[in-house]
Order: sequence, then C-alpha cells, then structure tokens
Amino acid sequence: MSVVKNVLGTNLKPCSLDPLTGFHRDGYCNCGPEDPGQHLVCVAVDDAFLAFSKAQGNDLSTSMPEYGFKGLQAGDQWCLCLLRWLEALAAGKAPQVDLESTHERVLEQVSLEVLQAYAVTQVASS
Repeated sequence: MSVVKNVLGTNLKPCSLDPLTGFHRDGYCNCGPEDPGQHLVCVAVDDAFLAFSKAQGNDLSTSMPEYGFKGLQAGDQWCLCLLRWLEALAAGKAPQVDLESTHERVLEQVSLEVLQAYAVTQVASS
C-alpha cells in the first residue's frame, strides 16, 4: 500500500476520530473513485460554516442517530467535500483547514497559498 501524502508533502495525518470522519469512516480524508464528493479537506467547523452548509442543503449540525452521526459542533474537525469547501470559500464562509490532514489531491484545485491562509492555528501545548 502506498503512503498517502498531505498538501505539505508529508504523510497524511488523521483528521478526526471523534467524531469519526472520512469517506471510509477511518478518521482520514482519503478516498478513491467510489467517492464522487472527494471528502479530502480536513476542516475545523465553526458556527458560520455550519449555518452556511445547512442553508446549502448539507446539514452537518443535526444529529442523525440512524446513521451513527451525532451532528457537528463548532470546533469539531471533519473531512469535507472539496467542492463544498470551494463553495464556502467563494461565499466568504470557508472554515479553517488542517493542512497535515488534508489530502494532497486538493492541490489540483486549490493553491497551497490559499490553503495556508485558512490554516488551523495550532495552540502550543506546555
């Protein structure tokens, strides 16, 4: 199995294990041709993005227990469809991006400079 890279050129790191994300629900923003949505962008959702996404018909904040989905809250990380992130970017509602957990294929449509402008700010641990 080949090593999957992130947009920084290093090994792809998990996006979130709680809530469990990724097209394959393995915590990684990785997919193949079976995922037409390209869930490749690891984002830290905020209230503005969740409201925007819901208004676009993709409600990520409401719990759907029948699918094992508890709903996202501000601060949760999630593997988002590339086109949904681009749509939010165009509307001024793009959530922050975890660059280490965002798949390198995103660079086919978004420059690293744009992604870096939306990079999650890491809080240094003491």
